[in-house]
Amino acid sequence: MLNILSALIGLVTLILMIPAVLPLLGALNWILVPMALVGAFIGMLSSKNGGRNFCLIVAAFGALRLFMGGGLL
Repeated sequence: MLNILSALIGLVTLILMIPAVLPLLGALNWILVPMALVGAFIGMLSSKNGGRNFCLIVAAFGALRLFMGGGLL
């Protein structure tokens, strides 16, 4: 059950990251990366790894976008 919840958090975060790819909306990732990490933490409490791994990939994508934009854009 926690694995499904973690995957849902990751999916919502990924959908919300779509506008954050656009220029001048990248600061939205400051909210979305911690949200994905909360999903990964919830996934750690599960016996399965799928939701946790998905949330970690989403968080890495958001962190990469922050890094490419200098943390602001």
